[in-house]
Amino acid sequence: MRREDASATLDPRQAEVASAGLKAMIPDALGRPFLDHVISSLADGGVTRVVLVVAPVAGQIRDHYRTNPTRRVQLDFVVQAEAIGTANALLAAESLVANESFLVLNADNLYPVAAIRALVTLGEPGLIAFERDGLVQLGNFDLDRLASFAILKVGQSGMLEELIEKPDPATMRRADSGLVSMNLWRFDARIFDCCRDVPISSRGEYELPQAVMLGVQRGIGFRTVRMHTGVLDLSSRGDIAKVTARLSAATPLP
Repeated sequence: MRREDASATLDPRQAEVASAGLKAMIPDALGRPFLDHVISSLADGGVTRVVLVVAPVAGQIRDHYRTNPTRRVQLDFVVQAEAIGTANALLAAESLVANESFLVLNADNLYPVAAIRALVTLGEPGLIAFERDGLVQLGNFDLDRLASFAILKVGQSGMLEELIEKPDPATMRRADSGLVSMNLWRFDARIFDCCRDVPISSRGEYELPQAVMLGVQRGIGFRTVRMHTGVLDLSSRGDIAKVTARLSAATPLP
């Protein structure tokens, strides 16, 4: 998000927030941060409490919700001391989650309410298995971009068997199911030990997908919920104009 992109259309406020790398706080056309839309979708899907895992310096996010408190969810913050991966980030929230089941998602993705509700009511650990065609037709992805996301190998019973991140072409042909993980999960407390035990990755991080696969090896079942739907992804400056246009008629109520 910090990388300059001369082809991207941003207003001055969007450019300022993008330069700070605060993807979740990119404002829409009316000045509402993307995160308002994310939290609103969670509330629409039946979530009543949201925990934001933030960096030690997250003044803009905290200031926004201090001035504009959420009305439909209880909002809490926890700090990830170092940016050393998503599994480590999840561990930062362990004390607040206790023994409850919970959802985990990216703050720079806007997921459909139906996908959130499906996990809220699932009753067991699982994830949304997004159909690739749906992401292209209904989200802001093209096929080339989706090649950088994890593909899913799913058993006949609907349980996750393997999550393959950034597969090479040969692996893609061998294992491709047409199903993609967009990091929308339901977990129970067993995931925390997997996050503690997962080895550091080649990128020097403790990563949640690897923790999930460790859980599969230990016998934790993750049910997949297949969906033909879109996701709005706000990863780079080139996404901002398209996402802003798609949210122009939306009224978030976080």
